[in-house]
Amino acid sequence: MATKGILMRMTSNLYFYKLHKNVKDPVRATEGSACFDLHSFLPEDSVAKVYINHDDQDIEIRERKVVKGRVQINPTERMLVPTGLIFDIPKNYSVRLYPRSSLALKQGLTLANNVGIIDSDYVDPVFMMVYNISGFQQFVTNGERICQAELVQEYPCIIMEIEEQPERKTDRDGGFGSTGKG
Repeated sequence: MATKGILMRMTSNLYFYKLHKNVKDPVRATEGSACFDLHSFLPEDSVAKVYINHDDQDIEIRERKVVKGRVQINPTERMLVPTGLIFDIPKNYSVRLYPRSSLALKQGLTLANNVGIIDSDYVDPVFMMVYNISGFQQFVTNGERICQAELVQEYPCIIMEIEEQPERKTDRDGGFGSTGKG
């Protein structure tokens, strides 16, 4: 006798507030998209903060002006690109930001922190920390899809110290790269 499984899908709402009427809504590009896209909000004559490392390890912070709907980002620079959005993230959730693979492949622009995490108690404007790995001057354009984001449910845990070192659970021996064969 065959049984039919029932798939229950739990959903939660993620609300957002636009800081300006011209800010693009976060949207899923297709019905099958795992994440929704976030766009840059770079109105003419606004500025974006750029972080530049120097040889002496000093970090210089500059404001770079948006000209003709775009702002320049040089090799190895990091830029806080505004979205023009504030999220109202439900309790026990976070929003995760991921690089868009096409932006990294075609322009060499990725997220500096690889995955950005926005906590539920953060209710300020959202920025995307973009890093230029291309070796060439690039531009971020107003309204451009910069990263993908998803609402992630948190599973709170209690973090506790133990008195004895944990015992091996498998035959694994080693750390980085130790599960590879050959």
